[in-house]
Amino acid sequence: MTAQEGQVFDLGYRRYEGPREGRARARKALFVNGVRTCFGLGRGAWAKVLPILFLLAVMAPAAVLAALAGLLGDTFMDVLDLPGPADYYGIVWVILMLFSATIAPELLCPDRRDGVINLYLVRPLSAEDYVLSRWLSFFAVSLVFIYAGQALLLTGLALGAGSATDIAPGIASPAGSPTDYLRDNWLDIPRSLASGLAIAAVTTTVPLAAASLTTRRAYAALAVIALFLTSLTVSGILLGEVEQVGSWARLIDFGGITLQVNDLIFGQYDDGDSRLPPVVAVAWWAVVVAVPAFILWWRYRRLVT
Repeated sequence: MTAQEGQVFDLGYRRYEGPREGRARARKALFVNGVRTCFGLGRGAWAKVLPILFLLAVMAPAAVLAALAGLLGDTFMDVLDLPGPADYYGIVWVILMLFSATIAPELLCPDRRDGVINLYLVRPLSAEDYVLSRWLSFFAVSLVFIYAGQALLLTGLALGAGSATDIAPGIASPAGSPTDYLRDNWLDIPRSLASGLAIAAVTTTVPLAAASLTTRRAYAALAVIALFLTSLTVSGILLGEVEQVGSWARLIDFGGITLQVNDLIFGQYDDGDSRLPPVVAVAWWAVVVAVPAFILWWRYRRLVT
């Protein structure tokens, strides 16, 4: 009998001797990956079509209003009672809701369906790290969509204040300047930023919480759309048909509460029969954000316990 022979090959294996960045680097990688996923970066052309269409849709009303501001001037915008910064989020709310319901599940559902989440949740990355990174990435993307149209509208209104175009024979738009507009309406900028944060908190947390309950992106998207539309319909029916309920029916409208907070921030909140008291509106907005946030955290906490 002959002895078996063996061979040793030098494959050039070397130990990693570079810096070990730990949890911070893992969080950053998840955040960047989440942003890229939302915009379809690193994937095929079709993955980029939907985000681009949503971005164009959310900016289209601002483009139209900005063009009217350039043509008519700021004063005639007020005379004609055309929508301004305080009204803009209400115009694009449906688009923002559809965008968040469609795109947010892309961040969570594939990871669980394909088993990638088990690789993410090894040390040093925790379930809280994963959830927070994904939440922050979609929150940042939501702010891009929310602020893009508002920034375009404010720019158009400021530039329109300096136009003196004749809008009709013998009628000229009053003279002004962008500086005058910004001096008179500078509060619209911090108000738009604050209202955008309030809206983004809802459009980020609710869809991600729904996505944490299923591995099917379509199911999560349909659940979010159904929640907002059903709550709006039921709230409208109760407001119109059940007099005893009064403004408290607005508690059911999960989407509308964000627009009430928007009006409150812009100082256009009419505390009447069809409105919740301001304190109740803000508190209910906090509940609408906090409850889905807890569901999201609880679902992923269970994966590591």
